[in-house]
Parts: sequence; structure tokens; C-alpha cells
Amino acid sequence: MSQVIIYKQDNGVAAIIYPSPEALELFSIEEIAEKDVPTGKPYKIVDSSEVPSDRTNRNGWTVDDEDLDDGVGA
Repeated sequence: MSQVIIYKQDNGVAAIIYPSPEALELFSIEEIAEKDVPTGKPYKIVDSSEVPSDRTNRNGWTVDDEDLDDGVGA
């Protein structure tokens, strides 16, 4: 199971952070989220299988604010 971090950009489009294996050897997924999500942006950590695999319309991906409940970028 690999996990990714999702947050909403200022333009409303969902952003996805795919942590590298090397980063995950040094930091927890939560630490990476706090460090890499922009300050004040709420985020959600999900299994990568929940992210659409078809990237042709990736600029149209959205996420509901209520779903971003795992933390806030520092």
C-alpha cells in the first residue's frame, strides 16, 4: 500500500504529492505532509489506489473541503 497526500490548490484543483521511497525512509507520511503541503492548506492522506489513474483531465480533479481532514500544512 502506498499513500499520497491530497490538498486543494488556490485555483480549486486538487494537488497530489507522491512521496518518494527515499523520503519515506527518513520521514513519516504525516511529517512529509506537514512539510510539503503549503502553509495553512488542509490535506488528506489516502491510498494511491483512490487517485484516478486516467490523468487526461487531471487539471479538472477536485476535492471537497470536508474531506481534507488529516491535518494542515505548516
